[in-house]
Amino acid sequence: ARGGKILFDYAEKERCTHFGTSAKFIDACAKRDLRPLETHDLAALRMVVSTGSPLVAESYDYVYEAWKKDVCLSSISGGTDIMGAFADANAVLPVYRGEMQCRSLGLAVEVYDEDGNPVVNEKGELVCSKPFPSMPLGFWNDRGGERYHAAYFDKYANVWCHGDWGELTDRGTMIIYGRSDATLNPGGVRIGTAEIYRVVERIHEVEESVAIGQLWPPEEPTDTRVVLFVKLRPGFTLNERLEERLRSDIRSHASPRHVPARIVQVPDIPRTKNGKVVELAVKAIVHGMPVANSDALANPEALDYFANLAELAA
Repeated sequence: ARGGKILFDYAEKERCTHFGTSAKFIDACAKRDLRPLETHDLAALRMVVSTGSPLVAESYDYVYEAWKKDVCLSSISGGTDIMGAFADANAVLPVYRGEMQCRSLGLAVEVYDEDGNPVVNEKGELVCSKPFPSMPLGFWNDRGGERYHAAYFDKYANVWCHGDWGELTDRGTMIIYGRSDATLNPGGVRIGTAEIYRVVERIHEVEESVAIGQLWPPEEPTDTRVVLFVKLRPGFTLNERLEERLRSDIRSHASPRHVPARIVQVPDIPRTKNGKVVELAVKAIVHGMPVANSDALANPEALDYFANLAELAA
């Protein structure tokens, strides 16, 4: 609506002090070169809080350049299941590009390695090592608690494992690299999908993307290869030149291990009703497996674009 400016219209008219948004919205604004700093009066705005997916470092640059220079930009991460956040916003703490400001008060948030040891400045599983007030006590119709236990407590005994692959820095900030069950594992090295998205979705032609690990070779898998699907903006096609630019940018700004073995253009990418890309559903379809909870998708028909793709057979 209004060319993407309607929320800024509201913020100006109502003199909003806090602007709640998502990483996808900020990225969409950047790609459309919206500059509310020049078109709107946001003098009252003190804080922008983003959630839904990790906010990449380049989005911090864009907000401070094009929205407002003296705003507190905070990316937060948590879940509907806990009715809150594990990594949170704080108006009196510094903002570091690409990082979440702090851990939430009252929550024993840590990052564990595979052996269950807390680590700092290393990637690992985001956990909460002690009970917290909004922790759910169980699932509906799960009388024995098996599904509840499998969802959160299977990996570490009596420790809530949230399913995010992240890092706690030595200055107390947090970085989320993606869902740990969707991390890629080429050559036995775990990498987060967000590390690829932050590069790919800054490219003008790309509207959205999803990366998965494909078992390879399909007949007798011995490894996982990275496959990147891209939905391009209207009028663009994935040609050899664009594909090479994608690979080159990923190699330069992430690492050679992040470079996908295959890049495939698709008309649409499946998302949940609150806009999150469903990596696990795409991975299931690619491997010929059933998709659980397809009713939760806003566009379940998009799953058909990933089935039996000739590009992934070689």
